[in-house]
Amino acid sequence: MHLSIQASIVTAHHLGYELLQHPPYSPDLVPSDFFLFPEMKKPLHGQQFDDREDVIFKVEQWFSSKPEDFYKEGLKQVKKLWQKCVTLQGDYVEN
Repeated sequence: MHLSIQASIVTAHHLGYELLQHPPYSPDLVPSDFFLFPEMKKPLHGQQFDDREDVIFKVEQWFSSKPEDFYKEGLKQVKKLWQKCVTLQGDYVEN
């Protein structure tokens, strides 16, 4: 383990913090998987792109076409899932 990590752990323990185990990766709790990518795939599905720059252009165009509320509401839903996951103590969460 890297020395700075060890020092952080010792300091946190000394200050009385409880260190929690890092939860396993859960794709249903990742904001991009939850509301961004499924929505982005719909208009891009079946399209062919000439090159990498074309893909980047289309994706950036899609991001900029979304109103601010799209992102705010999506993150609110993710927050609800995170809270549900904490309540269920890490058990399986469905939206």
